[in-house]
Amino acid sequence: MRSYVFLSNFAICSAFIGRFMLKFNDFGRVEELATPFWYYDMDVFRKTVKLAASLSERYGIGAHYALKANVEPRLVSYIASKGFGADCVSGNEVKYAVESGFARSSIVFAGVGKSDKEISDALDLGIGCFNVESLMEMQVIDALAASKGVRANVSLRINPNVDAHTHRYVTTGLYENKFGISRHEFEAAIDVLKGSKALDFKGLHFHIGSQITDVEPVYSLECERAAEIVEWFEAHGMEVGSIDLGGGLGVDYDEPDENPVPDFEKWFSIIDRKLRRRPEQSVSIEPGRSMVAQCGSLITRVLFVKSGETKTFLIMDAGMNDLIRPALYGAYHKIENLSAYYVNKSSSDEMKNYSKSSSDDRPGPGICDSKYVEDAKAARSVRAWGSAPIQKKRVLRRTSEDSPEERRLPTLPPGLAVPSAMTGLASLFGMGRGGSPSL
Repeated sequence: MRSYVFLSNFAICSAFIGRFMLKFNDFGRVEELATPFWYYDMDVFRKTVKLAASLSERYGIGAHYALKANVEPRLVSYIASKGFGADCVSGNEVKYAVESGFARSSIVFAGVGKSDKEISDALDLGIGCFNVESLMEMQVIDALAASKGVRANVSLRINPNVDAHTHRYVTTGLYENKFGISRHEFEAAIDVLKGSKALDFKGLHFHIGSQITDVEPVYSLECERAAEIVEWFEAHGMEVGSIDLGGGLGVDYDEPDENPVPDFEKWFSIIDRKLRRRPEQSVSIEPGRSMVAQCGSLITRVLFVKSGETKTFLIMDAGMNDLIRPALYGAYHKIENLSAYYVNKSSSDEMKNYSKSSSDDRPGPGICDSKYVEDAKAARSVRAWGSAPIQKKRVLRRTSEDSPEERRLPTLPPGLAVPSAMTGLASLFGMGRGGSPSL
């Protein structure tokens, strides 16, 4: 029995056809657009953002949107309008956050690889806080701030040695990881802070990983470990005014239509119940993927059908620059045959499970027939950390400098269609040298 896989220009993608389908009011307009492009379900997006904002207010837990997840201008501006802060991991992200309407005092600058210029620019912008990841970085920020005659707010990113039970590429809170300051450096960090000329210590920052689905045990342990570390620092004379627990809440890649909005309620309530802290201490989190992944789909077309020895391949017009996650670490995305559903009127029952992985032998009837060349396919849940970097030199190019033609994006109510090349470019704002690997 043959198995079937999608093969883009560069990446093999897992595939699955379920009983739901990406919804369009007018699929005819979709067929008129050149592929590949990103399609955003704005209803899902707004519902997600509003829920997170309301829970943030109800529980008194601040939220900083992790810009590295997605920097599409319309999405980012809407998030800023709902009172979120911004979590940035590159200098351009910091500038972009200001331009997008985030309050400067609500911007935090994280990442292990901040350059002198990025630090200097952030100081000039008067951002809220630097999340510092090493003793040397702390010394550099102190020297630059002192040379400018300003003071810099800093929080120490701590490595709490908590296993996030996720993919090893996106686990960031173990002692073996490069992120944060580990326990053996705590006393040295305090010495640097006490000896600094221009640093104001604000609190502690944690981030243990990404795509966390074991929500209760993982975040409970993070809260317990964070409280212990806060108590240690305060016992050593450092008043911890803020506790930032990072992000990492996972999404449902298997059935995005059954669970379009992540379980923010569970995340917020665990923190509220499990984190020991004083009433005057502020607490915050950094949602990224959970805010934007489920609202976005990559729309691509079949160029060719190719028969291998044991598999049949669909050659797509989208490449690794459009969706890097499958090639990077074998990530799974649900793929739907839009043309079969909307044009050929195939029922969901006719489109069986097929090719969930390259080793599965579960073909769907007619899915890979040559008559399906030019069929439109949708890769779901892709708009968080989906794109790959293109030319390094384009990192510095700003979306405001794009031509009017590039900025004029077609809309597909209730969604938003964005040419993938532009979004791939925009994603480069998130490719900071020190950003947590949250793909």
